[in-house]
Amino acid sequence: MKSDNRRQGIMDFLMEAGTASVEDLASRFAVSKMTVHRDLDELEESGFLRKVRGGASIQSSGLFESDFRYRQKQAGDEKRRLAIAAVAMIEPGQTVIIDDGSTAGGIAAHLAELRPLTVITNNLAVIQELSGLSGITLIALGGQYNKKFHGFFGLIAEETLRSLRADVAFLSSSAIFGAAAFHQDQEVVQTKRLMMAAAARKYLLVDHGKFGRTALHFLTDLKAFNTVFTGGELEPPAREELEAAGISLTVVDNRH
Repeated sequence: MKSDNRRQGIMDFLMEAGTASVEDLASRFAVSKMTVHRDLDELEESGFLRKVRGGASIQSSGLFESDFRYRQKQAGDEKRRLAIAAVAMIEPGQTVIIDDGSTAGGIAAHLAELRPLTVITNNLAVIQELSGLSGITLIALGGQYNKKFHGFFGLIAEETLRSLRADVAFLSSSAIFGAAAFHQDQEVVQTKRLMMAAAARKYLLVDHGKFGRTALHFLTDLKAFNTVFTGGELEPPAREELEAAGISLTVVDNRH
């Protein structure tokens, strides 16, 4: 097997398993452990995984955000509930920003009933969902495509956002610690901040597993959002801290 095909095979396996040991990968692909280490080094350098003791992982950490395809599979029911709750914040005729996150991206499947709308996004999954749909004016942010995040970033996307204004923006974040949101990638942070600056109202959609986690880069205080939506009850200390900070929190549980 050629190295490129083997590395793609490693990523495909990790998309399902989340983690794998060097021994398992060497056996699965019939190569030496040294070859697996070289493959993992290459994939880590490209930002697709992180090496851990004895193997590799594509699960998030404070310095590493997981691949979009992997995140799409996580907390699926909760993300669907959040998307349904979020679309209630939209009225026909408005301009809506949707960020690169898999949680915010779920809103796209529910927009047809609210047409006409203008949708601004750098999320390729959203672009694919809405392209060609009558009644949706789609503004796809340009920039450099990032395979890991399945979206567009960089100077072109940032300059375009500075020239636009929207009624509402929906964002996701990989970590919530205290009363603040964080993310592992500085380029993603910059794009999300510009989306917030371009919108009159801002909503954050995060599954409840993101609370109590931190990441390298500060994104924003949660006070910047009109409401933070999550899909499960938080531990009392976390909820009390948000209440003390005056954060508007909406828990969209299974009864919604």
